Amino acid sequence: MFKNNVAIITGASSGIGKEIALHLAKQGALLSLAARDLTRLEKVAEECSAAGTKAIAIQTDVTQKEQCKALIEKTVSEYGRIDTLFNNAGITMWAMFEEIENIDMFETIMKINYFGSVYCTYFALPYLKKTNGRLVGISSITGKTGVPTRTGYAASKHAMAGFFDSLRIELMNTGVTVTMIYPGFVVSEVRERALGINGKPVGKSHLDESKIMSTEECVNRIIEAASKRKRELVMTSKAKIGMWLKLVSPGLVDKIARKGIEKGL
Repeated sequence: MFKNNVAIITGASSGIGKEIALHLAKQGALLSLAARDLTRLEKVAEECSAAGTKAIAIQTDVTQKEQCKALIEKTVSEYGRIDTLFNNAGITMWAMFEEIENIDMFETIMKINYFGSVYCTYFALPYLKKTNGRLVGISSITGKTGVPTRTGYAASKHAMAGFFDSLRIELMNTGVTVTMIYPGFVVSEVRERALGINGKPVGKSHLDESKIMSTEECVNRIIEAASKRKRELVMTSKAKIGMWLKLVSPGLVDKIARKGIEKGL
């Protein structure tokens, strides 16, 4: 499905973004990889190239509008078009709101998760309209419902969902489709880089990683949903049940969310 598809992936130096890149490389996609850590990003590009495709690494801080614009322009300069944009760059947190010592983390999280997606989409959209392209937003189940210790993160993912849901309607009949992805907890370095009460990375995961979805399984589902241009993908059965329960018993969902975090899943 993605052979010769020109795909931009933000946050491609590790975790879900890296796995998306490697998966698409095996399909023969032409890749433009973006992240802040150029050293790690170039290693991912090398791995993708070893799979027999072309991949370029473009150092990008998605909180900076001009860098997002440059990412799009360099991709078009290299490949001549854009077919798919995976808005994947993100950062999370692990802190009860009342314990936070540095509230600036909320601004950091919103800039990366929400504004980063907005900026990249804004500059890519004219090119995506030329190719009947795909927009893919990698959100989180916290974009559907609140989760304790994730107040700022959930807010940014709710914002992201609202933006892309609205944009989907605006893009009706243009040929450009919007697919929103709502994973649950996935094995990833993102939790080690989660911002703690002081606004700095906590350096470790607070969850039992053996009980959560593998990155590979998560990405397999993402690629399938993107290839079929699905409206959205709520990734786990528990999350789907939770969405239904929220309609009929929202208080129960709140209790389940709190208990899950307390138990580390």
